Amino acid sequence: MKPLSVFFLPLAVISLLVFAFPSPASAQEKTAPGFRAGAAVVDITPTVFPMQLRSGPSSYVHDPIHVRAIAFENGEGRAVIVLVDATGLGQDVADATKALAAEKTGWATSEILVCATHSHSTPKGGDTSPGRKDYDEKRFNGIVKAITQAIESLEPAEVGYASDEAPSEVYNRRWYLKPGTMDQNPFGGYDQVRTNAPRGNLLKPAGPTDPELCVVDFRTRRGKPLGLLANYALHYVGGMPTVTEADGKVRGMASADYFGEFSRVMPYRVGGSNPPDNFVAMMTNGTSGDINNIDFYQTRPPRAPFEQVRIVASKTADAAWRAVKKIETYEENPVVAMRERKVTLTYRTMSPEDVQRATEILNLTRKQREELNSKALQYANATLNYTEPDRTEDVIVQAIRIGDQAIVSIPFEVLVEIGLEIKEKSPFPHTFTIELANGAYGYLPPPNQHKLGGYETWIGTSRFVPESSVVLSRNLLEMLDELKSL
Repeated sequence: MKPLSVFFLPLAVISLLVFAFPSPASAQEKTAPGFRAGAAVVDITPTVFPMQLRSGPSSYVHDPIHVRAIAFENGEGRAVIVLVDATGLGQDVADATKALAAEKTGWATSEILVCATHSHSTPKGGDTSPGRKDYDEKRFNGIVKAITQAIESLEPAEVGYASDEAPSEVYNRRWYLKPGTMDQNPFGGYDQVRTNAPRGNLLKPAGPTDPELCVVDFRTRRGKPLGLLANYALHYVGGMPTVTEADGKVRGMASADYFGEFSRVMPYRVGGSNPPDNFVAMMTNGTSGDINNIDFYQTRPPRAPFEQVRIVASKTADAAWRAVKKIETYEENPVVAMRERKVTLTYRTMSPEDVQRATEILNLTRKQREELNSKALQYANATLNYTEPDRTEDVIVQAIRIGDQAIVSIPFEVLVEIGLEIKEKSPFPHTFTIELANGAYGYLPPPNQHKLGGYETWIGTSRFVPESSVVLSRNLLEMLDELKSL
């Protein structure tokens, strides 16, 4: 029998191992005072087919669909941000999921922000087919589960904030055109600008871009990466693979677009070949209502399916990595606070002349409408839907403070000028806007863009009066001033 001593490691080696591989946080550590954070991810990839995509029914999934959440608190201040791989979520869905999560966790609904990525290749819920019904339930339960798990996983943490830029992937899609090249809009008139116009007719873009990529980096007190919240003002990328079935029908594939690919790649930016366990990275959509990934200035080389998604995800992950490297100080006791307001907005009302013109369009033959504009029927019906005067609706906006970082949310596809103005006027050194949060009410152009016309301003696409963005921005800036005074 060997001497007993050979079964024991030297004390110095044991000390090194303990230092290199710290034990999990104890129950006492998890309830320690100060800043705490928790993160969760829930897979909601459809399993009942056919599901419904924007491109039609499909039974094919390219990459997983998720709900991701990061919760944080300090003292009485707390918030949880939940990101769903979805084109958008109505306020009714957001309200219902928040109410159930609040019941399960004890957190208030006003402390929960639910937002969508706006990926156009994610499945749709609904009650018209087994696939849609199942996915609707799976997505709903996934949102509630992600909120609950993020809150349940709260532990002592530290947080830092910074930003970098990824300018090569953002382009304003609204353009002035060369004289005489503007087509009629669906209403039979002419706009001053056009969205995604033919390249040969372009004169100059009608608005700016926002190349800033913002990050909020959450780590445990022991320095282990816990979660990363990113924000970038860019629409979905697209270019997804398709499947051609035996009968020749081409089917789309479900995908989380670059938002999902960023989340897959980012752990490797953080940990190299050994990505951290249970780390959650999420890319929220900034004010990208008029920003897309189409290079209007030169001809991009042809891409394989999903290749451009990978390129954008890689570049944004690189920018996020550079931003994290800029963080010099992680705070263990930042001020955390969240505010919510319901703001009453007024719907647009069509003039008698608008209604008369829409009626005339509806009385045209199909061929005549097509010659006018391929979307003439759609927008003539939209015009008639907005004849009720003094119609209003309450929408939810939120503002969050984490130390010197401010986050605001708006339930629209927000044109980029609005986000840039909020950043400029914010009392905080770091500010970004999450769009399509707690609802999805179409496009929100600023008044100057309303005057130019174009797709983002058309009735039905844009529901509320032109001054709505001014009203929402004023409320958000008031909320930020209130948070700054804490």
